[in-house]
Amino acid sequence: MNLPAQNQRVLSGMRPTGKLHLGHYHGVLKNWLKLQHEYDCFFFVADWHALTTEYDNTGIIQESVWEMVIDWLAAGVNPGSARLFVQSMVPEHAELHLLLSMSTPLGWLERVPTYKDQQEKLKEKDLATYGFLGYPLLQSADILIYRATQVPVGEDQVVHVELTREVARRFNHLYGREPGFEEKAEAAVKKMGKKGAKLYHNLRKAFQEQGDHEALEKARALLTEQQNITLGDRERLFGYLEGGGKIILPEPQALLTPASKMPGLDGQKMSKSYGNTIALRESPEEVEKKLRTMPTDTKRVRRDDPGNPADCPVWQLHQVYSNEEVKAWVQEGCTTAGIGCIDCKGPIIDAVQAELKPIHERAQEFIQQPQLVRNIIAEGSEEARDVARETLGEVRQAMGLSYS
Repeated sequence: MNLPAQNQRVLSGMRPTGKLHLGHYHGVLKNWLKLQHEYDCFFFVADWHALTTEYDNTGIIQESVWEMVIDWLAAGVNPGSARLFVQSMVPEHAELHLLLSMSTPLGWLERVPTYKDQQEKLKEKDLATYGFLGYPLLQSADILIYRATQVPVGEDQVVHVELTREVARRFNHLYGREPGFEEKAEAAVKKMGKKGAKLYHNLRKAFQEQGDHEALEKARALLTEQQNITLGDRERLFGYLEGGGKIILPEPQALLTPASKMPGLDGQKMSKSYGNTIALRESPEEVEKKLRTMPTDTKRVRRDDPGNPADCPVWQLHQVYSNEEVKAWVQEGCTTAGIGCIDCKGPIIDAVQAELKPIHERAQEFIQQPQLVRNIIAEGSEEARDVARETLGEVRQAMGLSYS
């Protein structure tokens, strides 16, 4: 289903880890800033997901939530362009997770690569819990409750989107034949007007009787352009087109995001666990101190020793922040000992400070108005609930759990 970008919905979340650093900014937030102007975006704080590994240390979660949201807003994530909310403030996530768990095979969860990987990495924690096994299905519920069409992920997370697609496919297969489906589908066709209805029927016939896949794509495009049918009718007609039932939970696509190129102060990936980060709200003095004292090429002992940028963590920062002219200056100056390591760090210090300055300024506005931050999340959570309730209503009805 190829919908134009403005009709596509993006869902992305982050676990509340407290104050964010430049790795988060370059790896996630810069992408969000772009997506919020291209798609219908839902960005959420995954506080329930935090419980899968921190269930015995919940005291840190609430403060971490607000610190992270301030950093989102300071970075430029706009509540006017995207819905910002906290997962646990939309309990429909939990109900859909429960309902999906009834039909999701155990083997699907056990084979998710991160299940065993995380248990190996976090050996000090007891992760032999139902919540930890089921967290990929909770992720699926997070996506499917909003009928998200795109999920921005790195390569290592594509498997989670694939699981979500399988879960949606199985659900639609089990429950997509709603009572009176064909009558409802034909009623929806009439809403398209005489010309649109005739074209839809002709294209549907060409696909179902002759296997014409070009006709299928044309019919999908036709449905996408319709302004006078509801989302529910659209999903009903997508299913009717292919001879199946209503697509209650559309299958999302992975929207691959470039891997973050932001290295830590020691050349490793920037991570709190390595102690090599620069926080988005770190003071200019502390930022300068960290960058001035970061390690360089260990073979360059004296000022007049030539160095090799490839062996220096500072060079990795130049790859992120410097233009070709500055990089050429570094290459020449380092390999000939024409510049010292402090000289080399100068442009990086200036570039990082320039990047962080507007973030610092915006952060102050939100730090001084904590109620404003809470209002933004309350409003975003209520808007998210409206969408989630609609999906859940259709899910309950399809499963025979609607008693009104």
